Amino acid sequence: MRNLLFLVVLPAFLFSCSNLKQTPENRTTPNLKLISSIEIPFDETFQNTKVGGLSGIDYDAKNDLYYLICDDRSVFNDSRFYTAKINLSEDKIKSFAFQNVTYLKDETGNSYGNWNNSPTTSSDPEDIRFNPKTNTLVWSSEGARVITADKEVLQNPSLNFMNLKGDFLGNVTLLENLKMQKEEKGPRNNGTLEGITFDKKYRNIYTNIEEPLFEDGDQANTSKGGLIRLYQFDAKTKKNTAQYGYQLEPIALEPNPKGAFAVNGISAIQYYGKNQLLVVERSYSTGTQACTVKVFLCDLKKATNVTNHPSLQNQKLELASKKLILNMDDLGIFIDNIEGLTFGPKLSNGNPSLIFVSDNNFSDKQKTQILVFEFIK
Repeated sequence: MRNLLFLVVLPAFLFSCSNLKQTPENRTTPNLKLISSIEIPFDETFQNTKVGGLSGIDYDAKNDLYYLICDDRSVFNDSRFYTAKINLSEDKIKSFAFQNVTYLKDETGNSYGNWNNSPTTSSDPEDIRFNPKTNTLVWSSEGARVITADKEVLQNPSLNFMNLKGDFLGNVTLLENLKMQKEEKGPRNNGTLEGITFDKKYRNIYTNIEEPLFEDGDQANTSKGGLIRLYQFDAKTKKNTAQYGYQLEPIALEPNPKGAFAVNGISAIQYYGKNQLLVVERSYSTGTQACTVKVFLCDLKKATNVTNHPSLQNQKLELASKKLILNMDDLGIFIDNIEGLTFGPKLSNGNPSLIFVSDNNFSDKQKTQILVFEFIK
């Protein structure tokens, strides 16, 4: 079996947010320029696993290694993450090579169950981050809230710690407002813990829910965006230290047919600087294959800590501020279901790279894309 996978590099497309005028109010707003992209084929396999569902990515700079988590609920293969090498030469992706696959273990040391026949023992991996201080990983599971006539599954989301072998090391103290409930209170199904990022010194972990809690109001629609929460945890004590409200954008496009499924939520976050996060909002509407993906610079400095607020509705709260730094619709290329991002190595001019990955949902109608941007401060 091959240990390396090499992919053909797609043509690079260039884009720069040059229309942002450098006024005193936005002079620190970064720009992004797309410099390279690749696509992993739908039928790709690696070490007897089906490649797809890549929903989170992180970069280990010391070892020039990437961690990519797969959101397979042990349906195709056991829940897992991959390591990979990306050869960025002359600021272009020359090759992509998977290095290894590691299976996630639960508290008992066993692999997670298959969602189809053992949903309560399964997991729904969404993001992954590497901590070089402890040489460990943290990953999120979205859990599930399925209540139908013939099925009831209430599986809490979780933020989990593991070693590089996938062994369970613990998890954060789960908050009451993140526990799944039969009544319409707490998280919505498929809208809970999504993105993860450490701060610069790996003392704090930020995570987000993708869509609003029931008590925080309605989901986004084409007229108005919903209110979600960003959570801050102490990486050592594993306890929640703050929560912040954040206003989503409206859904970008009306679904076709009208009334069909459509969504906008936060699919990924990345620490940028003190009190600042890069936030990815991903909008999808039935009838349009591409997603509308926007990247915002989010600032928490003046935001109200809403930990003690049971609801964000009808409250006089200071929400996290946000500035649009990229709308991927403006790139002029097809953009799929972007779910992960990480800062990569520095480019030849000294600027950082910012790398995005899309989750194809194991569908031959979708694409697994890796996009590399020059991050211009």
